[in-house]
Amino acid sequence: MARDQESVYFSQYFGVSAARLKRHGAFDISLVTDLPLFIDPFLLFNSRKKTYRTLHDKIIRYLRFLRDKSASKSLDPGLMQAWYRFPEVRQTWLGFSVSGNRGHGLGVDFARSLHNNLNQLFPEFGKEKVTKGSHLEKLCLVRDGVGRDNISDFTTNLIHAFLAEYTQEFARRYIDGSKRKRVPVRKAHFNYTTESWETVEYDLPWHARDYVLLTPKDILTKDETWINKTDLIEEFDRLPDAIPNEELRAQVNNYFRKQLAMRREPTRKEMHEAALATVLQYPDIIDYYIRYKENTGDKAQRVSAAKVAESELLFVAQAGRLRERLAKSGFYVLRKDVHEEARKRVEFLKDVIENKGGHRLFYMKGQPLQREADLQIMYRLTWYGTSSDVTREANDGRGPVDFKVSHGAQNKSLVEFKLASNPQLKRNLEKQVEVYKKASDSPRAIKVIIFFSEEQDMRVRRILRELEIADDPDVVLIDARNDNKPSGSKA
Repeated sequence: MARDQESVYFSQYFGVSAARLKRHGAFDISLVTDLPLFIDPFLLFNSRKKTYRTLHDKIIRYLRFLRDKSASKSLDPGLMQAWYRFPEVRQTWLGFSVSGNRGHGLGVDFARSLHNNLNQLFPEFGKEKVTKGSHLEKLCLVRDGVGRDNISDFTTNLIHAFLAEYTQEFARRYIDGSKRKRVPVRKAHFNYTTESWETVEYDLPWHARDYVLLTPKDILTKDETWINKTDLIEEFDRLPDAIPNEELRAQVNNYFRKQLAMRREPTRKEMHEAALATVLQYPDIIDYYIRYKENTGDKAQRVSAAKVAESELLFVAQAGRLRERLAKSGFYVLRKDVHEEARKRVEFLKDVIENKGGHRLFYMKGQPLQREADLQIMYRLTWYGTSSDVTREANDGRGPVDFKVSHGAQNKSLVEFKLASNPQLKRNLEKQVEVYKKASDSPRAIKVIIFFSEEQDMRVRRILRELEIADDPDVVLIDARNDNKPSGSKA
């Protein structure tokens, strides 16, 4: 946890200007918690920069190597470990970890799924004739076990050496030697002669007994990779028309209709299941979907750039303003009751979302993402500079609570975030936090509920009245609606 309010972000801790980072093209990462951004391999493939396209070629070369090895259905466990399994590159401080920057990495389930997909579903991977190129994301479009976070982790590992070189170049130029260290980076280079990964040393920024990596903003995105399973299934009904092969198009349409023949008015779930079954029966359709995404690739750059810019605005700029306001309020010099401190930070966060445009973080394509995780990250970023101990996903024996804040054995408080759409909201409000309080020996807890529509707002307020806690100051509602927040020029 950062005790120094001036060392939350890379630029602050290493004493470099935001302008220099911007010229280098790097995202100013937080050194407190991972930010929800990740590398999209399509942005490497579709880039105008030769360096990025070369990186994508290297990724595909390695996948071809794995494809050839997958011809043997039973691979030696040691080789599966060496070739398929990688730790999360936590040093980027980006991704999906629950707390800090410690993720789970690529385990045995990912290794088996990737191996089987290359062996059974896509034995011709790397030899596609429909698409303009080969894509790692293709391997996560059908079966479970290879998801968005796996694709991100795998991509980051395969370009680990590039990220180290990219960071080393900046560090040697702008970061004092006392804050750098020459460190060995495992699995930095793959030797195709020995068929093994090699360790390479780099001169990198050093923080909290580990090296730090910078990532270029123009290869980052948020929410989903450009080529993704959700998109494939959601837009499946449009795909047959994109298939020029008349015979295949007819077979796909016929099979899809057959899956729904026994359902008079199929539900959305049934439509998705029918689409997935059709894709499994005719996997060639995936190449036509990917070709469609390739043809609209310029949009991928614009969409990702907008998402990264908005994340930068909220997680860096807005959170930075919160830090300044907290500093002026005296939080950094006056030791207060942690419960009051926790509630005050919730109020700051509420103000950002309701009055400073922060609600936009929770929307994609005009639809609310309704994720507790983004709200938790923003809240965690408001705690830099405090002398209190802040533990995220603390588990004292009765399940994890979002945050436990303490200053000594007696001065404790809990903070739990909930979505108004949660069908178990009433039960959770009534039972869950009370259980957590007993387990943590903490008599006080703050319940934060975020809503995205008038209907959700009304539902939450009805629940609070039924539980007789509508006027409880420790129950905080946050309005993240996008239909009641006019722009500054219209307000």
